[in-house]
Amino acid sequence: MESRHERTPTPLPTGSGWLSGLLLTAFVIGTDDFIIAGILPEISADLGVSEGAAGQLVTVFSITYAIACPVLAVATGRVPRKALIVAGLAVFALVNFITALAPSFGTLMALRVVAALVAATLSPAAFAAAGRLAAPERTGRAIGTVAAGLTLSLVAGVPLGSWVSGVWRWEAAFIAVGALSCLAVAVTALMLPSIPRARVIGVAERLRLLRRPPVLLCVLGTMLAACGGLMPYVYMAPITHDLTGVGGQYVGVFIAIVGVSGAVGTVLGGRLTDRWGVDRTLLTMFGGVVAAVLVLLVVGAVGQGAVPVWAVGVVLVLWGVPGWGNNPPMNARAMHLGGDAATEALALNTSGLYAGIALAGAIGGGTVNASGGIGVLAAACAAGLITIVVMALSVRRYPSPTRVPEGDTDAEGPSRHHLTGRDEEVHQHTGQQTGL
Repeated sequence: MESRHERTPTPLPTGSGWLSGLLLTAFVIGTDDFIIAGILPEISADLGVSEGAAGQLVTVFSITYAIACPVLAVATGRVPRKALIVAGLAVFALVNFITALAPSFGTLMALRVVAALVAATLSPAAFAAAGRLAAPERTGRAIGTVAAGLTLSLVAGVPLGSWVSGVWRWEAAFIAVGALSCLAVAVTALMLPSIPRARVIGVAERLRLLRRPPVLLCVLGTMLAACGGLMPYVYMAPITHDLTGVGGQYVGVFIAIVGVSGAVGTVLGGRLTDRWGVDRTLLTMFGGVVAAVLVLLVVGAVGQGAVPVWAVGVVLVLWGVPGWGNNPPMNARAMHLGGDAATEALALNTSGLYAGIALAGAIGGGTVNASGGIGVLAAACAAGLITIVVMALSVRRYPSPTRVPEGDTDAEGPSRHHLTGRDEEVHQHTGQQTGL
């Protein structure tokens, strides 16, 4: 039997066409996830339910996604990555087309569960594929590019869905997502190569890797970061009202500012990950989020409800960049620490993200009722400081590697991110590098 070390490595892809397919995949998933917010009134009126009930379509999607993500990652662990992504996108398109035909609210709710299950399978696979295909010194920017697809869905995808719904009907928004999914199928089928991944291991071994303290601490850090970092986003309306004293006419502008700056932040976070390393970039981004929220808190206390709108917009840019810029290093860290179970670790990390969003909604909701938007900023600052402490201890105990060897191989090609049992060891990559 041929030894692993005697196999001839499969050449890694050059160019970045494959990356555009993964970005489009993330864009489609993000648009489908958030699009309900823009068409709630139409769904409510057409299906005869309250807007509060219609809003539970978002809740059931998020809960299903969070619970299913790590489970499905383990269940699909042996499926070739390219086949999983292309087939998953095809199913995603079909589900959205069927959703446009939903005759009742109950049917629509069930189809949102199915859509969440498919999205929970695709998202970690897309991030893992970016990390596997990129040269080690470009892993951060590759993951950042995919993350930018999610952020761009807030800026472009959701408004596009709302516009389509306004011109036609709410069903047209899901048809648009289905059409975009078909485009993603074509792009990934043509451009995505066979994807290197770690050696195939059993389910029990994957679960053992996921139970290790470095992985669990990484997920805890993601949950805390999402709680503190996204709390101001969830309660943008009351916060900006308390700061500026004006009504909700600027909320859309503020959200757009955060979306654009967040897209810039994901790209910047990826590049800094490659330049500075995962852990340094991660802590820097967390620090930037806390600093920006602290500035908003101080400005709000001093301004007494009369802070200029432009000033709030500037600070939101400073918050949006690191707020979304921590996505690439955090996902890269989860991949590194997951080792042979990298995709599963990314899925578990995504569950931590959604749990943090839910926690942000719960804590922020109680705080805004008790002390308004300024109180939410104070709570977000506290959560951010706790995040920094937890992650500082985590990266000190379990530092991320800066370079990795070619590692083990399987039917799909060489692994670029296989780790040994020593999580603290920093590996040096040797061999020729390929660009994106």
